[in-house]
Amino acid sequence: MSEHSSDHGRDHVGNHVDGRTGPPSGGLLAALPPEDRKLSPYTGYGRPHWEAAADGLLTSAWKWATPGGALLDLPGPPSKSGVRSDGLEGYARTFLAAAFRVAGAGGADPHGWLEKYASGLDAGTRTPGRADAESWPLILDHHIFGQPMVESASVALGLRLTRPWLWDRLDPAVQDRAEQWLRGALRHNPAPNNWYLFPFTVATFLESVGRGDPETARARSRALELLEVWYRGDGWYTDGDGRAFDHYNSWALHLYPVLHAHLADDPELSAPHGARLREHLEGFSLMFGADGAPVHFGRSLTYRFAATAAVGAGAVTGHTPLPPGASRRILNGSLRYFLEHGSTGDDGLLSLGWHGPHTATLQPYSGPASPYWASKAFVALLAPEEHPLWSAVEEPAPSEGPDRTLALPAPGLLVQSTRADGIVRLHNHGSHKVRPHEAEDAAGDDPLYGRHAYSTRTGPTSRENAADNHFAVEIAGAASVRRRVHPLGAGSGDGWGWAASWHTPVFATGPAAWPGLRVESVTLARGRHELRAHRVSGAPHGTVVRQTGWATGPDEALTSELHPLHGWGDSDEVRAPQGTAWTRWALIPRLTATTDGTSVHAALATLTAELDPQPLAQAVAEVAAGADTVEVRWADGATSRITFGPVTVEHQEG
Repeated sequence: MSEHSSDHGRDHVGNHVDGRTGPPSGGLLAALPPEDRKLSPYTGYGRPHWEAAADGLLTSAWKWATPGGALLDLPGPPSKSGVRSDGLEGYARTFLAAAFRVAGAGGADPHGWLEKYASGLDAGTRTPGRADAESWPLILDHHIFGQPMVESASVALGLRLTRPWLWDRLDPAVQDRAEQWLRGALRHNPAPNNWYLFPFTVATFLESVGRGDPETARARSRALELLEVWYRGDGWYTDGDGRAFDHYNSWALHLYPVLHAHLADDPELSAPHGARLREHLEGFSLMFGADGAPVHFGRSLTYRFAATAAVGAGAVTGHTPLPPGASRRILNGSLRYFLEHGSTGDDGLLSLGWHGPHTATLQPYSGPASPYWASKAFVALLAPEEHPLWSAVEEPAPSEGPDRTLALPAPGLLVQSTRADGIVRLHNHGSHKVRPHEAEDAAGDDPLYGRHAYSTRTGPTSRENAADNHFAVEIAGAASVRRRVHPLGAGSGDGWGWAASWHTPVFATGPAAWPGLRVESVTLARGRHELRAHRVSGAPHGTVVRQTGWATGPDEALTSELHPLHGWGDSDEVRAPQGTAWTRWALIPRLTATTDGTSVHAALATLTAELDPQPLAQAVAEVAAGADTVEVRWADGATSRITFGPVTVEHQEG
């Protein structure tokens, strides 16, 4: 059992805070207008705060522009694509923020942002590919330093949003050069995932300015065809072939097609994609804690408040199940969360990390300007000042309502929120990063996908440390990882829910996999409690199994506890000196047992910020287990029964 607690309080609207706000955000907070607690009783933020945040981020970034403004060479270690691509990334991603800022204000541009970006467009497209101070890199295939293809979409979308004030005023020669550079995205191969939406965005821009042709039509139709292939239901797309479900649903897979349909006033495209966005937001809107943090899950998390892009796009286009005040609560909460938790340093630049710098959050493609995909959150500014998104009184976010447990069978996810502490937990029984054609390899273990659970108050431990929220099989001293996750179903009831999956344990040393070895896993969530059950089959003699819980730091106002129910022997704590995105150092509760052949193991886990929570040992009155079943009678009289082979889950309140 691991219990860490310290003094903590609640802010003046009743939201949980842990006191760890990080360093001041490079003057951005001081530059924001006064709070408006009448219109926004939960956050104090309104549209002026978003405009001021955009202006502050742009002002800081433009201090690092080249003389012609074509590249924004932000300080920091380069990405694998190199410094020239990183400089283009700085231009393109900040341009997106400026475009939303100016377009949402009807062309008002008090800081002259569009003049700067017009100058940069001119300079960058004069001699693309040349190694000089201004020239943009060419757009090539994704495996040949293909990052410029990603940035082409931001350039194209920025030009489309600001057409009357930028594109239409450009010299025709600059327009032609820009088109030629952008067409590189149509003539080269994207990565086999959301990247197909980048040539889609380039194509739809060119068509919107009368420069469409069969080449643009092919790029547009190919992306829409693939979206149909990747749609899995419940409003969720997988990011390419396979089952990679994460925040890319918000800031890419929904955003680009829905925003295009809105800008083009295309009801034929808007109807299906708008309906999917609405359904997506039914579940995704629950994945933000009462403190504003998104669930720390999946790749590219350094984009931070970009996770709210789907919420903003839904409000702008009307494809949302949320009242305007609830949409603004999520948007404001996330922006405020990151500004107050040190996402920008004293220089006003977004850092590579989560709160502040955090290496384990990053990917090899992350460069100094990568965090500026956070600009996608500013899509909310396309709603004018009088829009209900900004004029309605702020309402509670879904996670601030009654305790909820929501199953999402299509992606294989289970969302669990608790009102008392505002924490949201995500139980992963369906998302992974292994492509259908790829073998499972322990070297590819990714903590941002492979763990069984994630939350809005904790991050996974690094690959180099002990794994949190993990069920490991250990043979001859080698511990397994979970790569390909096979969903076995999910469901919700009144106040409870479950999700299940199976996986083949894979190993970094010795045999990559042992013949016949398989683990089936079920999570049943109820209130703040998580019943975690596993059946191991095909285990060689002397196999060790270990279950870990939530990783928390000694100074965090959190309690992480793991209580054995059946099939466990020893319990202890394991250290994670590299910590998580929340804490520099962490402890993880752990259970251990030995097994042979087939065995069932069950435990009760919790992560809570409640003061003096009831110990887990008091939550369950009785446990009965067999070769394929676990039955729990809760202290309040409810009963839960989990059966393996095939998996079935039954629950009845007392």
